[in-house]
Parts: sequence; structure tokens; C-alpha cells
Amino acid sequence: MVEKRVLLLCGDYVEDYEVMVPFQALLAYGVAVDAVCPGKKAGDVCRTAIHQLSVYQTYSESRGHNFTLNATFDEVDATKYDGLVIPGGRAPEYLAMDQSVLDLVTKFFESKKAVASICHGQLILAAAGLVKGRKCTAYPAVGPALIATGAHWIEPKTAASCTVDGNLITGATYEGHPEFINLFIKALGGNISDSGKKILFLCGDYMEDYEVMVPFQSLQALECHVDAVCPKKRAGDKCPTTVHDFEGDQTYSEKPGHDFILTANFDDVEASMYDGLVIPGGRAPEYLALDEGVIKLVKQFMESGKPVASICHGQQILSAAGVLKGKKCTAYPAVKLNVVLAGATWLEPDPIDRCFTDGNLVTGAAWPGHPEFISQFMALLGVRVSF
Repeated sequence: MVEKRVLLLCGDYVEDYEVMVPFQALLAYGVAVDAVCPGKKAGDVCRTAIHQLSVYQTYSESRGHNFTLNATFDEVDATKYDGLVIPGGRAPEYLAMDQSVLDLVTKFFESKKAVASICHGQLILAAAGLVKGRKCTAYPAVGPALIATGAHWIEPKTAASCTVDGNLITGATYEGHPEFINLFIKALGGNISDSGKKILFLCGDYMEDYEVMVPFQSLQALECHVDAVCPKKRAGDKCPTTVHDFEGDQTYSEKPGHDFILTANFDDVEASMYDGLVIPGGRAPEYLALDEGVIKLVKQFMESGKPVASICHGQQILSAAGVLKGKKCTAYPAVKLNVVLAGATWLEPDPIDRCFTDGNLVTGAAWPGHPEFISQFMALLGVRVSF
């Protein structure tokens, strides 16, 4: 397999989903991703923003996770990469005024490498004068800038709209990530095999924001059908999420996350309808583990030998369901007691991004391990990305 390498262009208050979902999804597919920010180096952090529509005339903003960069902007050589991803949020407003950013993006265009830009990221393309005559969509408020720079503006029909023009992929918002990432994979020369699997996500109020959306959209981008359900809720209902992050205290902090929209009715689903199950973490598993319907569903998946992937506090549900006896399992360290009492062999998550597969079960400790978590689940499903 030929390794592909992609550059991710970040800045403070980049949109939380729009930086992490493509970052971890591409890593899970076997693509090397370097995340950089002007004025910062590998190991530095970018604060992110959570943007979502509200009852008001524009979207709301709150603090997201801290995103850790893994490369240094001043050391970037555009010739070493096969593609570029530009997330949205507020970062593009000031990155569009940075000549070093504009010069870097121009090099990708001049070499006709794949460029994927979403939401407000297209402000950078407009400032660099790179979209004249090119079909382009974006968050609607970015439309006037793209029109003024000579782009062929495509009004987004929905927040999930994406547009392709040659090597350029543009999206309106993070709701379009599945198509946006799928198109980018194909622009890199990727092929998805054995797609079309049907996956169920077991959700609840205050599940961890990344731990539901990153695997959810990553699997959708692989052309899998993904349903998300929550007890006592129906398709179209919302689950509020939480942002769990380490910020210097003895345990993680908690902040409000995005609202996650469910896609199916809990009372209508059966394990026999799906090829696999994903259980996100956060605080939801604490009370989902007390729900008889949840326990019954999890037992059905495990007893049938279908792939099950559970992360962080999700293993509280597996423990309560009595399906861990004799299994090797990891989880968020505070869940070790549940895992051991359930009769499993505890696997220390050191470092915290360690994930393990034992038979049909994939377990992970926390959202930094998503690339390995999703990759191991893909392996059990038989879904593969090749270049």
C-alpha cells in the first residue's frame, strides 16, 4: 500500500468537529495527517469552537476541546503532501490575512493536489484568489466573498451540501462530513471495499461529543449505513453531548458539546438488523447501564458474535450486561473497577490512545484513540480503504 500524507491547516477557534473528524477519520483509514498552525509547533494546542444553529439569527459559539498539533507550520514542505484539508470555524477569518498561509495553499493548487475546504475555510481560498471560475460552496455567509473573488457560487441546498470541481472539494458545514471526507478519499486515489455495512450507535444524553460524532461520520464516509438511537427518544430527537478534556486538573473538565441528532427509533431496532454496534462514552453509559432494553440489545450483539466497539465509559454498559467475563478489555481508567468486577482481564491503557481487540470486541480508553479504535472496528467489519 502506498502511504498518503495530508496536511490539515488549523488555527485557534477552528470548529471542533471540522478539525477532529477529518483528522481522526483519515488516520483511521491509514492516511498520515500533519496538523499545523502558523506561529505554533508540534505539541502546541489550538483551542476549538463549537458552532451550531440555534433559535437566533446566527449560530452560537462555545468552547470545544483543545486540539493538539502534531507538526510545525514553519517546517512544512507542500511537495511532501498529497492533499490539503482546511477546516472552518473562526480561524479562517484571520488565517486568510496571513501571507504564509496563502502562499502555502497556493502551492497545493498550483500542483493540482486534492484540496478539501469546509464552511468558513473557503475565506482562505477567496483571499488567495484561487477559486476564480471554480464551482464552490460554503457556509452561506461566505458566499459574498466567493462571488466577489470570481467563484462560481453554488448555493448549499442543505447544511450537508458538498461540491466538486476538479481537485477542489468544498462543503457547507460539518453536517456534510460523510460526503466531504468520502470525496477527499477518492480524490487521493482511495478505494473503499466491502462497504454498505449497517451499524448501530447506542446514544444517550451527555455522551462525549467526539466519541459519538467522530466514529459516526467516519463510518458514514466509508459508505456504511449508520443508525443512532437512544432509549425513550425517536428519530429526529436530539441528545446533548459533553466535551471531556484534560486541562490541568486532576480529572477531565466537562463543557457543553454539540447537539447530536438521532436517526432511528430505539424501540424499532433489533440486533439482527445490523452488522455491528458502537457504544460511545461520556456520562450517558452510567444510566444507560440501568436500562433493561439497552442491556438486552447489547447481549444480543455479543451473543451473536457481531462486531462491537465500546470506548471510554461505554464499558460500564458491557459490564452491566455481563458480557465481559473471560474477555480482555480496556476502558477509561476510572472504569477499571467495573471491568474487573465483570470478570474481564484488565488491559492497561498506557498510553491513553491504546485500543484492543478480543474476538468480536474492540475496546478503547478515550477519544484520542479513535484512529486505532475505528481501524480495529473496520477490520472486524471487513471494511477497507486502499490506495
